[in-house]
Order: sequence, then C-alpha cells, then structure tokens
Amino acid sequence: MVEGEFLRFYVLEKQSHQGVLLWEWMLDNANKLGIRGGSAFRTIGGFGRRHDLHESRFFDLAGHTGVELEFIVTADEKKRLIALIEREKIRVFYARIPAHFGVINADADDPRELTATV
Repeated sequence: MVEGEFLRFYVLEKQSHQGVLLWEWMLDNANKLGIRGGSAFRTIGGFGRRHDLHESRFFDLAGHTGVELEFIVTADEKKRLIALIEREKIRVFYARIPAHFGVINADADDPRELTATV
C-alpha cells in the first residue's frame, strides 16, 4: 500500500492551453511525467466562483460545462505535476485529499509497493 494524495482539478470543457483542450493537455502531460493514471469526467452541471449555473442539457451551452480531472499520486508525482502547472502559468482550481492506494490481487506487472494489505 502507498501513501499519497487524490488530486482533483476542475476546468472548463472548452478551456485550452497551447492550442489543446486543457483537460487533454493535463492528461497527456501527466502521462509523460510518469503518473500511473488519470481520468477526465464531463460534468452535467455545476457552478463556480461567479455562481453562474452551467448545465449540459442545452446544445447552445456545449463547451460551457466543467471537466473533472482525477489523479491518485505519490508525493513526488504530486510535486512534479503541480510544478508543471505552475511553470505553464495555468490558473486552475484543485482539491487535494490524502489517499492510501494499492492493488488487490496484484499481478507481476504491478509495482511491489502497490500490493494491497487491507
């Protein structure tokens, strides 16, 4: 089992960086940093600091809803990912939650430290 953090980033669906949708850019670059995995989820509705409600049920709002990006990372992986976002000067809201993670019934391809002891 590994101690780490659950990182969740909130971006707009249409938000971009270097000509690429930000959520795609973040997944791609997290992968290049060696982070073990990440996921992006399109939201169906929500509001942010301006309290404007955005919902995905209207065609004219396409691209105006949010995307949640999630990563479960070690302390070192977190530092590398946050440092990259800071270097790129990307303004993004995030949440960090302590996490204990591992693999139940690990196989030979799983790192030994991920072997779960529940």
